[in-house]
Amino acid sequence: MNTDLLWVCPRWRTEQINPLGFDVYDPSRLLIAHTKDQTETLAVAEEALRDGAISMVVIDITAPLNLTAGRRLQLAAKAGDTVGLCLIPDGMGSNAAETRWHCVPVFDARDSTLQRWELIKNKSGTLGAWYVRWDAKTRRINVVPPARERPGSTDTPD
Repeated sequence: MNTDLLWVCPRWRTEQINPLGFDVYDPSRLLIAHTKDQTETLAVAEEALRDGAISMVVIDITAPLNLTAGRRLQLAAKAGDTVGLCLIPDGMGSNAAETRWHCVPVFDARDSTLQRWELIKNKSGTLGAWYVRWDAKTRRINVVPPARERPGSTDTPD
């Protein structure tokens, strides 16, 4: 099996990954690891990041990360040349994070894929916000300008 993505999450969580969200991704390349608690979640993620055999590890945490745990994940990702994405509930950030994003859907009756991605922490660059949408034809995320009123337009701004 050629796995590109490891998703590590606690087994007691009732939420599941929506397969429709992966309609452009080959599900045979996704491996889900259910762990008993956050300690095990962090250990599995750290080993996968350090190994480098998987190109991306998504870590779904349920409690705040302390500086040591965050730094261990960061060093493991660097050692394995692997991308680590930690899904952190609001208010549970980590000071070790290189970047921190806040992503929310944007209501648009004509486009259910519109989102707002805001870079709220960046240790090596600037901050900003972008509106993005998924383009199924090109299989890419496109940055789009926010809606606004233009001369002669009958649409109202969002």
